Amino acid sequence: MKQPIDLARRFLALADQDIKTFEVLIESDEIADSQIGFHAQQAVEKCLKAILTLKEVEFRKTHDLDELLTLFETNSLGMPPHSDDLDELNPYAVALRYDLFDTEILDKEFAKKIVEKVRSWTEEMLRE
Repeated sequence: MKQPIDLARRFLALADQDIKTFEVLIESDEIADSQIGFHAQQAVEKCLKAILTLKEVEFRKTHDLDELLTLFETNSLGMPPHSDDLDELNPYAVALRYDLFDTEILDKEFAKKIVEKVRSWTEEMLRE
């Protein structure tokens, strides 16, 4: 059976795949915000799940960052960077991939900052 640290590292490796895609897409003016935002949201989601896994906190299959953050609070875990802003990425999880809803234009630089900070925080937490 895999140890929590091994599963957590797997989540981080999956997040890194989304981060690489996000970094490529963010450089193009021809890519829709929904596609870019999706990979930013997925990267952050997988980082949060990495820490929850490491701390052995069970979570259901969800893309809802708010739900994952609630688990951080209820289990007295340190909150990730930009935890108050992560909900801005939530609409990109599924709904916007199908262009069903209107949303604000993605602030790509802010999304990049969030992704970078959450990713760094996750790596640091995994090293402790």
